[in-house]
Amino acid sequence: MLCADMVDVCWEDKKGRVQQVTGLLEDISASGACLQFETPVPLGVEIRWGSPKQQFTGRVQYCVYREIGYFVGVEFDSGSKWSKKTYKPQHLLDLQRLVGRAKTPGSHRPARASPRKLPRDVN
Repeated sequence: MLCADMVDVCWEDKKGRVQQVTGLLEDISASGACLQFETPVPLGVEIRWGSPKQQFTGRVQYCVYREIGYFVGVEFDSGSKWSKKTYKPQHLLDLQRLVGRAKTPGSHRPARASPRKLPRDVN
């Protein structure tokens, strides 16, 4: 599921200091999430963030820089499985549902623009 929520994330660095940054939750599934940050996050570190109904904990599986920031993949711990019932991001887009709707016969399709007659120049 694609989404775009701001989340406050924290982890402990190698020296035991707590690091806290705000990131953008890019997508989420039952087993993990992808977040975008302005700074890199070390591989393997345990990170945490929360919502009113659920706390998320997981391990960083990848951290790659792409033009607009660092994209960090997190695999959730067994107790942090995501569900729409416990946390629904504000801007959530279900691509499978969207594609399914497009394939359904008789589904709503945008109307084609009808050609308009333009006024002729009067000489």
